[in-house]
Amino acid sequence: MMNSLMKTALLASVLLTGFAQAKPSNVDFLNTGKANPNLPFSQIVKAGNTLYMSGQIGINPVTGKLAAGGFEGETKQTLENIKRTLEQHNYSMSNIVKCTVMLTDINDFKAFNAIYTQYFSAPYPARSAFAVKALALDSLVEVECIGAV
Repeated sequence: MMNSLMKTALLASVLLTGFAQAKPSNVDFLNTGKANPNLPFSQIVKAGNTLYMSGQIGINPVTGKLAAGGFEGETKQTLENIKRTLEQHNYSMSNIVKCTVMLTDINDFKAFNAIYTQYFSAPYPARSAFAVKALALDSLVEVECIGAV
């Protein structure tokens, strides 16, 4: 005879397993042929009318390396990568409603804003920004976006 704790654990396991394997019909995982199939994430996940973009860093798509030009060069490339990814899926920067900005040096915040305003216009997306210790591939900036369609 199972005690109530074991029953609860078994029920939770069954429910979580079922949810983890289910793919709701209104969720699409959007990737182009240019996306690296070895990376364990999608470029965009569209759930209903919401777009969830994976974080982008300043990788030059031609060289596969971080863009030249330090922080400014990486920031421009990061935003170009967001724009290009959206356009590859027939969306645009105007679909973006929220950005999360990660900087390895919070003192770059002012420089980031100067470049950011070249890609977004008023009314601007909601945004948060914070300093982090490090980013993938030693990038100086990463931006993650949420969009609405």
